[in-house]
Amino acid sequence: MAPELHLGVALDGAGRHPAAWREPSSRPTELFTPGYWTDLAATAQRGLLDFLTIDDSLAVPDAPDGALDRVRARIDAHLIAARLAPVTRHIGLVPTVTTTHTEPFHLSKAIATLDYTSRGRAGWQARVSATAAEAAHFGRRPRRELSAAELAQVRDTGISPDFVHDRFDEAADVVEVVRRLWDSWEDDAEIRDIATRRFIDRDKLHYIDFRSRHFTVRGPSITPRPPQGQPVVTALAHAPFIYEFAARGADLVFVTPALETGPASILEQIATATAAVGRAGEPLRVYADLVVFLDTGDATGAQRLARLNEAAGVEYTSDAAVFAGSADELAELLIDWADRGVDGFRLRPGVAVDDLDAVADRLVPVLQRRGVFRTGYPDATLRALLGLPTTVPNRYATT
Repeated sequence: MAPELHLGVALDGAGRHPAAWREPSSRPTELFTPGYWTDLAATAQRGLLDFLTIDDSLAVPDAPDGALDRVRARIDAHLIAARLAPVTRHIGLVPTVTTTHTEPFHLSKAIATLDYTSRGRAGWQARVSATAAEAAHFGRRPRRELSAAELAQVRDTGISPDFVHDRFDEAADVVEVVRRLWDSWEDDAEIRDIATRRFIDRDKLHYIDFRSRHFTVRGPSITPRPPQGQPVVTALAHAPFIYEFAARGADLVFVTPALETGPASILEQIATATAAVGRAGEPLRVYADLVVFLDTGDATGAQRLARLNEAAGVEYTSDAAVFAGSADELAELLIDWADRGVDGFRLRPGVAVDDLDAVADRLVPVLQRRGVFRTGYPDATLRALLGLPTTVPNRYATT
C-alpha cells in the first residue's frame, strides 16, 4: 500500500497570482479581516491538511514587471496565526517570521506562546531579509542590494555573494538561540506549590550562554518550555548553501522542483548538504512546493490561469513549479514524487479561496480514494501529525 501523503498549504493574501484579488470570490475588501483568515483555515482543516503556512516579509509584495497592480500590503503572519489558534483544533499553524531584523529572544517567546494557545500545533518558517529597503525600515544595520551582475551570477550559477551567505549564517544562529531558549526551562520546572510559595524550581531554569559574532544571549526564556518541547522549524530553500542552512536547524525544508525534471536532483543536493553540516539523528524532511490552479466547476485550471494572466497583463511565473489541471492529474504527480523520495507537499493556491476549496473538496477525496491520505485527524500535536518525534529531549535537563 502506498504511504500516506503529508499535505500542507501556503496562504498569501488573495493567492499567488498577482490578479487573484480581482477574482469574483476573492473577497478583496476582507483580506485584512479576521473572518477571511478564519474561513481559509476552516477550509484547510476541512480538507484534513497537516498545516498551513502564512507568508510574510518586511516588504510589500511586488507586482511582476509589466503586470497591473496587485495586493500591496501585508498584515503580520504570527498575529494571524495567533487569531487562528483558538478557532482551529487540528491543523498546524506555521507563520513566516524574518530572522534578519527580529531578536531571537522575542521570536522564541512568540512561537512558544503560539504553541500554548494552539495546544501544540505551532511551527515557524524562518525567512532571511534580502533587501536594503527592508533594512531601511529599522535603520540599525545597513544593507546593500545585489548588483545586476550579482543577480545574474546567482541566476546562472547558484553562487551568491559573501554578504548573502552571512545572512544565512546569522539565521542559523537565530534558529539555534530560539531552540536553546525553548529548552531553557525543563518540562517540570513549574512547581506551583502554594504552601511553599514556590512557582518554579529555579534549578530547572538554565542559562543558554550563547555567543557568536551575531549574538550574545544569556537566557533563560521567560516563557516555559512549549507543549511540543520544540515547535516545528521550517525553511524555504532554492540553493545548496540554503539547503545547508535548513539542514543545520530545521525539521522540514520546502523545495521547488521543476515539473519537467522532478525532485531527484534536489534530493541529492539536500543529502550532500546534510552530510556537509554533519546532521545526525532525525532526518530533514523534504516538502515540494507547487503553485496550483485546479479545475473547478466553472473552468479548467488552464483556463483560469489564462484568464488571470490576461487580467494581470503578464504571464505568471514563480520560483515553484506551476500546475494547472485536474485534481486527478495533481494526485498522480504527488504520488509519483512521493515514490521518488519526497516526504510531503506544500500547495500554494493560485487564488486562495477558489484553489483552497478545490484542494479540500476535489484533490483530497481523490487521494483518499487511492488510499494515500487520512480520512480523519488524530488527536495529536503538529510534530506527531508530521511523523516527527513527539518526545524531544531537553539539552539542559539535569535528570
